[in-house]
Amino acid sequence: MAPPMSASRFLDALKDEGVTVVEVGDWRHHNRNHKGPWGPVHGVMIHHTATSGSQRTVEICRDGYASLPGPLCHGVITKDGHVHLVGYGRANHAGLGDDDVLRAVIAEKALPADNEANTDGNRHFYGFECENRGNGEDPWPDAQLDAIERVSAAICRHHGWTHRSVIGHLEWQPGKIDPKGFTMKTMRERIEERLK
Repeated sequence: MAPPMSASRFLDALKDEGVTVVEVGDWRHHNRNHKGPWGPVHGVMIHHTATSGSQRTVEICRDGYASLPGPLCHGVITKDGHVHLVGYGRANHAGLGDDDVLRAVIAEKALPADNEANTDGNRHFYGFECENRGNGEDPWPDAQLDAIERVSAAICRHHGWTHRSVIGHLEWQPGKIDPKGFTMKTMRERIEERLK
């Protein structure tokens, strides 16, 4: 069981991994903690936003919608590879997912197919939304993929986790397709190499 790192340590971990960070407002205290606990944390979850335009994407992920209040993640990874920190604490990103997947993440074993939504993922995962339309055609620039690799490795390095602690939303919740346009298998291989 791992308590979430402090906001300051989180920021330092990202910078130590070579991440270009943009701090958005009072991100350290912007969260959904009044809706339930954050932690213990067990992994990192990667999403795509299904939006375009970096500024608008960051605003949406910070503020959310009427039906889903923000923050919608901890960091927004824009196409230029910058990581915009929009919240810290419980965030509305993972939703309900499969308890078998969570057990596999904790054990750092191969993931089973996600076939139920019975476990609160917002409590247990760091979340990163990545600016992409999610249609399978919108490109993923090298700088953006590099940033995904770096933020994931930074968190894993801090907690002593392996690459197996990084999953996509599509591996957590039935019916989700994100991230679309690269495979989590390939991304985990990149993270594994960085952690060596």
